[in-house]
Amino acid sequence: MTTRTRSSRRQEDVLGRGPIARAWSKVFAAGYDSLNSGAEEGGVAELRAALLKRASGHVLEIGAGTGTNLPHYPAGLRSLTLTEPDLAMRRRLESRLDTAGAQHRVLPERAESLPLATDSVDTVVCTYVLCGVDLPAAFDEIRRVLRPGGQLLFLEHVRSPEPGLAKWQDRLNPLWSAVACGCNCNRMTEEAITAAGFTITDIERGGVQDEVALVRPIIWGRAV
Repeated sequence: MTTRTRSSRRQEDVLGRGPIARAWSKVFAAGYDSLNSGAEEGGVAELRAALLKRASGHVLEIGAGTGTNLPHYPAGLRSLTLTEPDLAMRRRLESRLDTAGAQHRVLPERAESLPLATDSVDTVVCTYVLCGVDLPAAFDEIRRVLRPGGQLLFLEHVRSPEPGLAKWQDRLNPLWSAVACGCNCNRMTEEAITAAGFTITDIERGGVQDEVALVRPIIWGRAV
């Protein structure tokens, strides 16, 4: 069963962007899956599947984008809530909702302001989204909605430990962020997770074929 929000906010771009940025976001969303198809086929889809099979209970996905994760969620979830503030992305997400089996709810809100009750979620999923949010505010909200004993599953690109690549990530980040609709290629996300009070129970680091060099390496794992 699919439940979709019916408020007028569903058709709003809640990011407060100007007309040029909104127009570019439509182009970016239209090409997003094609642009990432090489990396998905090169190993990212396999990583998503391995990560998301650990999801359970009431699940919240932050920044669900075009719905790339939907085919990888296990059967038997109690509910699946998907947030996506970008209107162009959200429209594509809603068109793919029937590919997964849980009860769904789509919300237009940002990670920094989640309209969910405190201690209401068993699993929070973040994949390729923490690069584009206010990390302290987003983690405050994630910790608030997670129940005691709940888990954070993450798959994110991060700032490279290699000085040469990290220097270019820092230099090119303003341009990259503008082109990639707010994505930051130099985020130190692992450190941010622990700084927010989470304990990382397991983590892996690596890369996949056909992924843009500026968004390498990637990390994936679980925190509580």
